[in-house]
Amino acid sequence: MKKTFSTVAILTFLIFSFLNINSCSNREDTVSCFPNSTINVNLNLNLAAYNNLNFVGQPIYIDEQQSGTRGLIVVRTVDNPATFKVYDRNAPHLCPDTNTTLEIKNGTSIFCPKDNATWILITGQPTAVANLPPKTYFWNYDAATKNLSLYN
Repeated sequence: MKKTFSTVAILTFLIFSFLNINSCSNREDTVSCFPNSTINVNLNLNLAAYNNLNFVGQPIYIDEQQSGTRGLIVVRTVDNPATFKVYDRNAPHLCPDTNTTLEIKNGTSIFCPKDNATWILITGQPTAVANLPPKTYFWNYDAATKNLSLYN
């Protein structure tokens, strides 16, 4: 009876410990309250609305259907071969709230108006306040058609 009770007690303790550790953990790339949403956008860089993406360091906002909860920031980081960064506009270090939508500042950085956190636009590296980079998404570029697909 003692052996059964000890085994059950240890097993119960391990189960609760495991559940507690997993329920309080953060994702490595954002705070735990970061919203998950579908990203599935196709951009034709031949169109005037997306022309900036034909040049390195010229970011644009994407606010279309299936572009996250607050939209995306897209920037070309390298010209040949074409390389892009696709950032979520939700601040990665704060739960979504008033003024936590990321903005482009001076064309070279990303800025959070809530707490003045900043990141380097081309790399996503934090420069002030936050210690997490902005959430990024996958992309695929077809140079022949100039079609840029953004997805998660």
